[in-house]
Amino acid sequence: MSNQKKSYLFALSAILLWSTVSTAFKIALKELDYIQLLFISSFVATIILAIIIIFQKKGQLIFSSTKKELANSAFVGFLNPFAYYLILFKAYSLLPAQIAQPLNYTWPIVLVLLSAPLLKQKLYKKSIIALFVSFIGVFVISTQGNLTEFKIDNPFGVALAAGSSIIWALFWILNVKDKRDEIIKLFYNFLFGTIYTLIIILLFSDIRFEFSKSFISAIYIGFFEMGFTFVLWLKALQYATSNEKISNLVYLSPFMALIFINLILKEEIFYTTLIGLIFIIAGIFIQQIKLKKH
Repeated sequence: MSNQKKSYLFALSAILLWSTVSTAFKIALKELDYIQLLFISSFVATIILAIIIIFQKKGQLIFSSTKKELANSAFVGFLNPFAYYLILFKAYSLLPAQIAQPLNYTWPIVLVLLSAPLLKQKLYKKSIIALFVSFIGVFVISTQGNLTEFKIDNPFGVALAAGSSIIWALFWILNVKDKRDEIIKLFYNFLFGTIYTLIIILLFSDIRFEFSKSFISAIYIGFFEMGFTFVLWLKALQYATSNEKISNLVYLSPFMALIFINLILKEEIFYTTLIGLIFIIAGIFIQQIKLKKH
């Protein structure tokens, strides 16, 4: 098998798994609150990442981080997984999965906007156009099938789902600046994130380890949303002859996710969800055209 075929195999495997997690979020939230879900999933992810590090014989790298790098991980870990997933899981607890899931996909546009002040990159006119197109999609999705009435049923949930993209974009920028091994960085992020979540779960919720569909879903999320699937994606990029071709495949995920949402959660997919999602992805591709030219 050629390296490019291996790359596609790893990439599509990762995308398929990521396409299932929005469904898993809703199943987990049936019996767990959003804080409990974050604690279980981030704890599982930390363990999975530690096992991967040992398997890859990178254990010595865990203890080679400087105090400055650990401080950076403590801050970045606050952004992701702690703040990002706390906001995202709360959004999923308030909205149908088909609404919360695509709203989160505005992060590539937000990433470009934040890169202007934080990375001193030039902001082009097409970036503004891309943002406008994507946020038309956000509005259309937010109407939940009532486009002609121009009514948003749950503005707070919509704000959380769309706002989570800001946290993710900020995390991405800070993560790029850290030149340590990707798995090591991710392990420390989740280690600190789990510690933060433990604190708030003791203050505002309670730790539950009852065997149920929700508990199994939380473990599934920790394994496939936060941990193992990331390694598959890194493998895909490692074998790829063109990262661009592989990266574009990720935009299959929100459309594939709607299939699982419909089949497993039995949500009737609104026409506005599909239209809005097309606008969001169109905005992202407009931005990519800009990046290619410059």
